[in-house]
Formats: sequence, structure tokens, C-alpha cells
Amino acid sequence: MIEYFYSIDVAIFFFINHTIANPVFDWLMPFITDINKNKPVLSLLIVFILYVVWKGGKTGRVTIGLLIVTVIISDQTNSSFLKELFGRIRPCRTLDGVRMLVDCGGGLSFPSSHAVNNFAAATVISHFYQKQKWYWFSFAALVALSRPYIGVHYPSDVIVGGMIGIVIGLMIIKAWVMLEIKIKEFKSH
Repeated sequence: MIEYFYSIDVAIFFFINHTIANPVFDWLMPFITDINKNKPVLSLLIVFILYVVWKGGKTGRVTIGLLIVTVIISDQTNSSFLKELFGRIRPCRTLDGVRMLVDCGGGLSFPSSHAVNNFAAATVISHFYQKQKWYWFSFAALVALSRPYIGVHYPSDVIVGGMIGIVIGLMIIKAWVMLEIKIKEFKSH
């Protein structure tokens, strides 16, 4: 049964990695997957964060604060615990004929940290900025799709990573809402 699901995962992987390959995606997907390593984009992100902290009021400051906490928790939970627990090797190390658009990397594959972190962040941001929900989840999905496209993750790595990220994001939001209630109760006494 496991072999059957693995064969489906591999077939979908090659569909994404080979069949839908095109010059636009060949440029876009490596850029999207490593957007945090692009210095001009990173500089814009820092300016945006500072702007949200300065002009976004309490909601902006809370969102940025919770995003920092969320990404630390999601990344460490996934990279230090879940990936080690499952120990799945990347497809670029186990399959023949993988189209590689970036370096394979030395880490493990399941679940995808890119998917976990981006879906956790999208969940938190969407809680505070509901009108932007479509944008943030679309971006997280595009990052997730980029991982098998460039050859470094199986589709199941990003699907499960996305689900884990959403759960982590919801847990962070729930903890924040409970903390806010406690703070309001404390202030009212």
C-alpha cells in the first residue's frame, strides 16, 4: 500500500517537474522558492515590516510579532523534529531524471519547511487581515508548488507541510486570542 502511494507521489512529482516545465516557470520558480535569499526583495521586506510596525497600529505590531514567533516555532518544529522523525530523502537524491533548477540541498524532504513556514505565516496574517487571505494563501501555494517544480520535494512533502503550517498558525492564533482574553480580564480587575 505504501508503495502504491509512493508511486502516485512520484508520478505527480514528474508531472510537476517535467510535464508543466516551461521557460517562464523555469525563471519564476527558483526565484519564488528562494525569495528570502534575494537581497533586494529582502530589503523591501524589511522596509515593509518596519512600515507595518510604524503605521499599522496595534494590529500591525501584533501581526509582525506573532509572525516572528510563528516562523520560529514552525521552522524549528519541522526542521529539528519532524524531518528528523520521518527521515525522508529528497527526490533529487533518490530519483533518476530529476530536472534540477537549484542545488539539491543536504537536508531531508518530509515535510517541506518552505510549505510549513509559508502556510503558517499565511494563516496568521489572514487572521488579522482577512481581506488579504486569498493573496497570502496563493503565495504560500506558489512557494509550495515551486519545491517539486525545482526538484527538491515530493508533492506529499508540500501538501503535508501546508497542512502542518495551517495547524501551527491556528494554534498560534488560538494562544494569542486566549492571552488577549486573560490580559483583558486582568486589566478589568
